[in-house]
Amino acid sequence: MATALRFLQIFSLGAWVGSIVYFIVFTAGIFPVVNNNDLTGVLVGYALGRLHTMGIIAGVVYLLSTVAAEKSLGALVSPAALLVFLMIVCTMGSQYGIIARMDALKLQMGSVSATPADNPLRVAFDRLHQYSVRVESVVLLSGLVALVFTARQK
Repeated sequence: MATALRFLQIFSLGAWVGSIVYFIVFTAGIFPVVNNNDLTGVLVGYALGRLHTMGIIAGVVYLLSTVAAEKSLGALVSPAALLVFLMIVCTMGSQYGIIARMDALKLQMGSVSATPADNPLRVAFDRLHQYSVRVESVVLLSGLVALVFTARQK
């Protein structure tokens, strides 16, 4: 049973971190291929929403398997578990806060790429996009550190 729980910890966290790395590669590659920034934004937004859903589920699986493996709720205060909790909070904040506001701004603009860079809606959108990238970076870095902590556990 301990082996199965350890597998769940490493698999769930590894899948989440690996998906973020893949998403970075995907977004870097799609903009030159698709010649329409608005369409590309829709594709990236769709993929990011799925990534966030999968990440939240993976984080919950990680935390549940951590508690089960240690047979104690006290396991949730380990550095790795706290980092995974931070990842979940950041991901939910990004998806249901930052991205939700970006989507509302996109609706108001109609076309992000056709909206001038100095337009207040576009300025707000670009600022939120920067926050989104920063939050996703925190999630990735936290996941990498949590993965190292998890792999080092005895």
